[in-house]
Amino acid sequence: MDDAMKLFLNGMLMIVPALIVFLTAYYLIKSFLDNDARKRLTEIRIANQSLVTPTRLQAYERIALFLERISPNSLIPRVNKQGMSARLLQTELIKAIRTEFEHNLSQQIYVSGHAWEMVKTAKEEIIKLINISSTKIPDTASSLDLSQMIINIAAQVTKLPTEVALEYIKREVGQNF
Repeated sequence: MDDAMKLFLNGMLMIVPALIVFLTAYYLIKSFLDNDARKRLTEIRIANQSLVTPTRLQAYERIALFLERISPNSLIPRVNKQGMSARLLQTELIKAIRTEFEHNLSQQIYVSGHAWEMVKTAKEEIIKLINISSTKIPDTASSLDLSQMIINIAAQVTKLPTEVALEYIKREVGQNF
C-alpha cells in the first residue's frame, strides 16, 4: 500500500467514528428538542383550554338566554306596554329582537357554524311570525290584539324556531362538554 492510501485510510478511520458520534448526538439532541417542543405545545393547549372552555360555555348560556328572550311568550310581556298600538308593538318587538341579537353577535366565535345558523334562523323566523301576525289584524288594532294573534299562531306551530334552536344548542353542549 502506498503512503497516500495509508493516509486516506487513517483519515477515514478518524472521520467515520467522528461522523457516527456527530450523527448520533445530532439525532439525540433533535429528538430531545422535538419532544420538548411537543410538551410545551401540549401545555399551551391545556392552558388555553382551561381559559376557552368557560368562555365557550358562557357563550352557549348567552345564546340559550337570547333564544328564551325572543320567544313570543317571553318577549311580548316584556315589550308590550298599555295603550300601545299593534303597529308600535310590532316595531318594538322586532327592535327588541334585533337589539338582543346584536348584543350577542360575538358569541358566534365560540359555537359551531351550524349552531349559529340555527340561532340566526330562529331570530328571522320569530320576526316573520310577528310580521305575519300583524297582517292578520286590522290597522286600528291594539297591541293586545297583535299579542293574541302572535300567541295564537305560535300555538299552531309544533315547535317554535327558538325551541328547535335551543334543543340543538343543548345537544351541542352535551356533545362538547
